[in-house]
Amino acid sequence: MNSYGELSQKRCKNHPSREAVARCPECTGFFCRECITEHDDKVLCSACLKNILSARIPVTSKLKVPYFFLQFVTGFMVIWSIYYFFGHLLLSIPSTFHEGTFWEGIL
Repeated sequence: MNSYGELSQKRCKNHPSREAVARCPECTGFFCRECITEHDDKVLCSACLKNILSARIPVTSKLKVPYFFLQFVTGFMVIWSIYYFFGHLLLSIPSTFHEGTFWEGIL
């Protein structure tokens, strides 16, 4: 008997009154349309999908707060440095430029 014939005779693992439409490749259980979902081009039951996704969730480390603080301090120092050096650049412009007499000597 082919897999289609076998599938048409099966019932949903969670809803015995419903006909199964797919077989989960992870747990090999048969499920109805409401109990399955597609993930990574595979049709999975909700329990297997939950197990797969929970395995992918990274564990939070204890360095998260110090790392955030280090990012904040580094960002603040970069922005402060940009404004500091830009201010010194503006201060290095001769006062004759601001008075309008700077161009008289050039022209």
